[in-house]
Amino acid sequence: MMWGVFFIMNKYTEFLKSFNKSVLSARRDIEEIELIAVSKKKSIDIISEVINLGCVSFGENQIQEIDKKWEHLKKQHLAAKLHFIGGIQSRKLKRIFETCEAIHSIDRIKIVKLVKDLENETGTKKDYFIQVNTGDEHQKYGVSLNKSEEFISECIDDYNLDVKGLMCIPPLNENPLLHFKRLNSLGKNFNLPYLSMGMSNDYDIAIKCGSTHVRIGSKIFGERE
Repeated sequence: MMWGVFFIMNKYTEFLKSFNKSVLSARRDIEEIELIAVSKKKSIDIISEVINLGCVSFGENQIQEIDKKWEHLKKQHLAAKLHFIGGIQSRKLKRIFETCEAIHSIDRIKIVKLVKDLENETGTKKDYFIQVNTGDEHQKYGVSLNKSEEFISECIDDYNLDVKGLMCIPPLNENPLLHFKRLNSLGKNFNLPYLSMGMSNDYDIAIKCGSTHVRIGSKIFGERE
């Protein structure tokens, strides 16, 4: 366990240096950018170490993982904030809504309607991001790019959903710059304040393109086991 603690400390410290350098290079204010540590498949002990090092925002993509770890973690670390970053199954949305402060993957009206029902039931709102499939990849979640403006308008105007921003995951075999610029332009069309874009392999490009939320896994926790 002691070796694991030192490994995480070194990885996190090393990443923060690169992160700060990228922010400075982009002439951005670091306070504008929320660092989300993607903690899927990581243990309670490892996540706790990252919290102790100063990170408070975490991303998970499966409700089973959240139920397994985060009730305990949030009791121990009151400032911890949880972002849901995976595809949403309608039958699991209630638990996602109950356990997460932000949802990055709104991508269909069925989910929007269920979110509004949950808001009415509980009297609470979350930070909502619409996931845009900027590469129109059939295997990925997200509203297709050519339907994105219509979908965003419908969410805001017809359902009064308090959309905070947009999220994307660029295709692996393409330059992410084009996709980040697309998302930035789309967000500006609707005066949305947040852009959730950039992961371990491309966060520096995302920061230059205006990202406000970067989702970092391997650069903090190491490669997946």
